[in-house]
Amino acid sequence: MKFIVLPLIVLMLVTACATKKSEYVKISGFAQGTTYHITYENSNGVDYSQAIDSILKAFNKSCSIYDSTSIISRINNNDPTVEADDWFIDVFKKSAEVNATSGGAFDITVGPVVNAWGFGSSPKLKHDTAYIDSLLQFVGMEKVKLEKRKVIKKNPGIKLDVNALAQGYSTDVVCDFFKSKGIRNYLVEIGGEVRGKGTNAKDNYWHVGIDKPSEDNSAPGEKLQAIIGINDKSLSTSGNYRAFYVENGVKYSHTIDPKTGFPARNTLLSASVICDDCITADAYATTFMVLGVDKSKELLHKLPGIEVYFVYTNPKGGYEVFFSDGLKKMIIEQEK
Repeated sequence: MKFIVLPLIVLMLVTACATKKSEYVKISGFAQGTTYHITYENSNGVDYSQAIDSILKAFNKSCSIYDSTSIISRINNNDPTVEADDWFIDVFKKSAEVNATSGGAFDITVGPVVNAWGFGSSPKLKHDTAYIDSLLQFVGMEKVKLEKRKVIKKNPGIKLDVNALAQGYSTDVVCDFFKSKGIRNYLVEIGGEVRGKGTNAKDNYWHVGIDKPSEDNSAPGEKLQAIIGINDKSLSTSGNYRAFYVENGVKYSHTIDPKTGFPARNTLLSASVICDDCITADAYATTFMVLGVDKSKELLHKLPGIEVYFVYTNPKGGYEVFFSDGLKKMIIEQEK
């Protein structure tokens, strides 16, 4: 459901220097087929880079479809001995929650269809209408359930794909680690999913840039649509302007509508979601891309605590922007 691209770039923009703080440490690396960049106040003088790297490697063993030995891969391959760990259980429960709230627009059982379109862990197969229709028998959250630590599938052909919220959740996992160590100021970005708490080295709230959703904007951070200030919040952006391919003159984007089995077609170019935890922000960013602008606005009324920034096309092909009332005060700068 979500291609591993970086629709978001983190910017640590500062103004006047205020209270002097402890040294801030920056670490980066690779996880879940993408990169991560983390900055934290080193108030207790401990280097957590190896610990964080170990956490993210362990997380891959739970939720990565690109690791054939992970828990989710073993579930997909119908290994009768596999049991879910706490991380997978959290991801599954959040998936079921968002699926129910969105009326099925978000669905982690869409894995076989994602693979057929070439956006999953296997090479592109085929995507003619008859073949896609045949795969829809494996799609639907009502066809899987969690009993204690076992995932029960109604059909062995059902395959789960949690890419639409796993990176967001891994961001939360790292933040929880910092909390357990008494770290109060940090910014965690994994695969473009961001969560920040406290302030940076200059005692300013963290600033996060949202990329302009244009196809010629290939480098994250090169062209920004807006800069958002966050404190103890998460921000996730999903878009179709980088994860797509063109075949026989037709553009196919990575956001698959679980109900049709085909790439979602609407005017929404990118959806940014701001809320407390990154797993929720990540899941709803994908959900809104499936629903489109109007249906997303309707759903937003049922989602207290969630703020959005949408970029979409108007009938003349120009850009339009919609942002929720709560997000307005978070905007530091935006393109006119």
